[in-house]
Amino acid sequence: MSQYSIRDLEQLSGIKAHTLRIWEQRFNILAPQRTDTNIRFYGDQELKLILNISVLKDHGYKISEIAKFDDEELKREVSFLSETKLEFPDQINALTIAMIDLNEDAFEEIINNTIGFFGLEKTMVNVIYPFLSKIGVLWLTGSIGPSQEHFISNLIRQKIIVAIDKLPKIETTNAEKIVIFNPEGEYHEIGILFANYIFKSQGKKVIYLGQSLPFEDVRFVVEKHSPDALFTAITSFPSQIDVQFYLNKLSEAFPNIKIYLTGMQIVGQSLQLNPNMKIISTVDEMSKLN
Repeated sequence: MSQYSIRDLEQLSGIKAHTLRIWEQRFNILAPQRTDTNIRFYGDQELKLILNISVLKDHGYKISEIAKFDDEELKREVSFLSETKLEFPDQINALTIAMIDLNEDAFEEIINNTIGFFGLEKTMVNVIYPFLSKIGVLWLTGSIGPSQEHFISNLIRQKIIVAIDKLPKIETTNAEKIVIFNPEGEYHEIGILFANYIFKSQGKKVIYLGQSLPFEDVRFVVEKHSPDALFTAITSFPSQIDVQFYLNKLSEAFPNIKIYLTGMQIVGQSLQLNPNMKIISTVDEMSKLN
């Protein structure tokens, strides 16, 4: 069983820790356990309960009313809202529960419904990326393990690949050519897969090289295909010094090629960029590249 602090519950549900403590005392909604060193923690059931309560609260239910529901009534109300309202925060909470339970069927239903209604791009921006941010919180606090993170990341990855395969083939010979890759040691692939989808849907010719690509292989592909641009994402490099060193290396090797950059170690960081480099902070910026 995973262990969550009350701050984890706050980060994931949006309900303040102070409010959760009041509910715990007044309505006996939560039943924390204690470690051998007397530190309070909550389990998977409590997290799922709070996520479901968050959905009902966002739709106008009062906590005094929610506290009277048994487990089945609570799930039924949340299920009804998730199926009929299709609100983004509700879908994010539902995905979190599917991840905790390693429930692939639930994930498929949630994502298929959302993509069917909003399309892949809006689903990525409004549901999957915020959801991945929540996973990041759980990962950093040690509340989820590699199995849960890999489970959900691979399912998301599969959805994007299916969407890419459905795009029409680029027939134009003069289409802009862009190489997409992760640097060596970078294994977070969802961001560059989504960039692949966006650029292909715009009619660009994409050479997709995937994750953890050695620098000399980048050089080989550039020399062979003469692309108009490179796109890379850096999320987990050990330090900003390593990131800056890599960016300098890229710019020196390819001074006449546009280089687009994104990722947690790029966006919002204090980095020195050469004129041929541009940071992409949002999907909207990516969609407007030319």
